[in-house]
Amino acid sequence: MIITKTPYRMSFFGGGTDYPTWFMKNEGRVLSATINKYCYITCRSLPPFFDHDIRVAWSRVENLTNIDDIQHPAVREGLRFMGIKRGISITHEGDLPARTGLGSSSSFMVGLLHALYAYQGRMADKMTLATEAIHVEREMIKDNVGCQDQIAASVGGLNKISFSSQGYTVSPLVLSSETLETLEKHLMMFYTGIARTASEVVAEQLKTMNDKQKEMHQVLALVDKAESLLLSGDIPSFGRLLDETWKLKRSLSMKISNSYIDDAYALGIKAGAYGGKLLGAGGGGFLLFLCPPEKQASMKKALKDFLHVPVRFEFNGTQIIHYVPDNYETF
Repeated sequence: MIITKTPYRMSFFGGGTDYPTWFMKNEGRVLSATINKYCYITCRSLPPFFDHDIRVAWSRVENLTNIDDIQHPAVREGLRFMGIKRGISITHEGDLPARTGLGSSSSFMVGLLHALYAYQGRMADKMTLATEAIHVEREMIKDNVGCQDQIAASVGGLNKISFSSQGYTVSPLVLSSETLETLEKHLMMFYTGIARTASEVVAEQLKTMNDKQKEMHQVLALVDKAESLLLSGDIPSFGRLLDETWKLKRSLSMKISNSYIDDAYALGIKAGAYGGKLLGAGGGGFLLFLCPPEKQASMKKALKDFLHVPVRFEFNGTQIIHYVPDNYETF
C-alpha cells in the first residue's frame, strides 16, 4: 500500500502568464506558495476476489474491468500514461473541496503519479512529476490548465516560478524567519461556497489574451515588485499590491468575478485588509486577504457568512507518507 500527501497551492502574483499560449511567445512568472492543506492518494493492489479489476474511490466509487470506462479523467489518463491496465485500487481524500482555486486537480495529478511510480517500485524526482503531470493534464485530458500548479505541488514552498519557450525554473524565496512568520500571520482565507471548473473560466481568458497584452505585461511586472517587497519584509505594501493585481485580473474577463464575490471582497477591505484576491482562475472558490492581526476579528465579523480557513505554508511538496510493498501485504 502506498499513500501520497500532496499540498494545495496559494497563488499570489502572475496567474495567467503560466499558460503556454502566453509564455511560448512572452516570458511568464508567478509567485506562489503551498499551504498545509493536502490531497491524499492511497494506491494498492486489488485483492483477486472480485469481478472487477479496477477500483477508484473519490466522490463516487467506480468498480470496473477496463480503464477506458473510468469516469475520473485524471485516474483514467494517469493509469494509461503509466501503462497500468488492471489489478489496482485507488482512493482519494482531500482536506479542502475541489474546484476552489487552490490547484486541487494538479495536486491530485501529481500525487497520483507519485503513488503510481511507487506502486511500480520506482522513484520519480519532483521535476519529473511536475513535467509529467503537466503533460497528462494538458495533452491527454485536454484541460485548459496552466503550468504553475503542478510545479508548486511537486516542489512545495514559497517560490518564484519562471516560464519561457525553453521550459521553467523554480527560484525559492529566501525570507527571514521573522518575515515568513509575519506574512503567515497576515493571511486570511475565506471560502465563498462557490465551486467552479477552472477550465471553463480559463477558456474565455485564453481567447482574449492577445487583446490584453498591456494588462498581461502589467500582471507580469507585479511579480518582481512583489518579490522585492517580500525580501524587504514590507508586508503591508505586499498586501496592497495584491489589491492591484486583483483589479488587473478582473479586467481580463467578465467571468473572473461577479457581484457576490465583489461585495465580499469590498467587505474585507472595509474591515481592514490591506488587499486580497480571489484564488485561482476565478468565478468562485477562496478569497485571500492580507490583513493585520489586530484587524482580523473585525474581518471575521464582516465576513461571518463565509467559512474562515486558517492556513500556514508548507515546504515539503508531494511526499510518500506510507509505503509497504505488495509482497509484505496480506489480504
